[in-house]
Amino acid sequence: MNDWPEGWSGDNRGSGYGRGSASARPESARVMRQVRRGATPPPGPGPSAPPYGAGVPQQPSYTDGQGYGGDGYDSGYNTGQVYGGSGGGQGPGGQGPVRPAPNWRRRIKWTAITVVTVLVVTTVGTYFWADSKLNREVDLSKVIERPGAGEGTNYLIVGSDSREGMTDAQKKDLHTGSAEGKRTDSMMILHTGDNGATLISLPRDSDVEIPSFVGSESGKKYPGTGRHTKLNAAYAEDGPELLVRTIEHNTGLRLDHYVEIGFAGFANIVDAVGGVEMDIPQDIKDKKSGADFQKGKQTLNGEEALAFVRTRYALAGSDLDRTKNQQKFLSALASQVATPSTVLNPFKLYPTMGAGLDSLVVDKDMGLFDLASMFWAMKSVSGGDGTSMNMPISGSVGGNLKWDDAKVKKLVEELKNDEKVTVSGN
Repeated sequence: MNDWPEGWSGDNRGSGYGRGSASARPESARVMRQVRRGATPPPGPGPSAPPYGAGVPQQPSYTDGQGYGGDGYDSGYNTGQVYGGSGGGQGPGGQGPVRPAPNWRRRIKWTAITVVTVLVVTTVGTYFWADSKLNREVDLSKVIERPGAGEGTNYLIVGSDSREGMTDAQKKDLHTGSAEGKRTDSMMILHTGDNGATLISLPRDSDVEIPSFVGSESGKKYPGTGRHTKLNAAYAEDGPELLVRTIEHNTGLRLDHYVEIGFAGFANIVDAVGGVEMDIPQDIKDKKSGADFQKGKQTLNGEEALAFVRTRYALAGSDLDRTKNQQKFLSALASQVATPSTVLNPFKLYPTMGAGLDSLVVDKDMGLFDLASMFWAMKSVSGGDGTSMNMPISGSVGGNLKWDDAKVKKLVEELKNDEKVTVSGN
């Protein structure tokens, strides 16, 4: 009796797999299938028609010695074929496909293009941002009867006592008082040219003649009467345009650009650059300006710097000594702004530019390159490559400082011709 389920005993167990039996006699050993390569056909007497499928590589056939298997089946074994590969070459030890070497020339090229693009976009964006912050409020086209232009460029740099935008606390901290309007606290002419830079202070107590002029607001012409007054009165009377007109009339030198900064703006710029180092020439204590310094090198913050440049009554020479201190400080400030630590540090550069540009009042033709040229020229004065001086003084009249007419005339000629300045000031 056969205990196997129906269809599983004897020869009914299938025709291709196992060939076992239910008897106790063990099944004979099988012969493993072998790969049989196709034989090379014998040469014929002549060309004959190719068989069907000619040109297609012949597949190996398999046999197990018992008739199983057959031609056309390829298991992939013993052929050397690698399955699952990417078609690329093998790496060392057969660890995977070899990656192509990086194209460094291409990478360097695109990195350079990216860096240049970022720099250009940043530079252009910074330029337009900074240019938009300039307060171009002074119209020099309103100035009449101007002298002829000379060689080089002349800037009129004015420090005003404007308290515009300051809070009561700031006025108290900076010892500015609360006077309405604004007056000139310092005035300088900066000449730049091929023979270096020359910085000339104009004492605010200088005795000058107020010439005929056209009102900056009214447009009405006011004829000159030969009236003499202090130089800073011209600004108080009709603003920057009359100040430029008065200086040009009394010197014969044409002023190309106008730059003005108020109290708060000055202090903000100093704080933005992290303070300015100064060598204080003497002990200074001035209640009116708030100055309280010991002699020697020290770093001044915005409040201290403003007190230093405004100090007048604690100095023996009064206004003339004060203008010398102002020249020293402005040159030192320009040197600090133009250092790589400021220019190449965006965390310092942008606050400094923001504080400075917001605070400056310039003429309508002033551009950023003109402003940069002015700062570099002031830095050269501080570095010893330029000249700093006061306007030559011959004495006083009516309490005002009288200029030395002969020296002033020679000085102006040298500036107009862009020659080396040989005139000395006070």
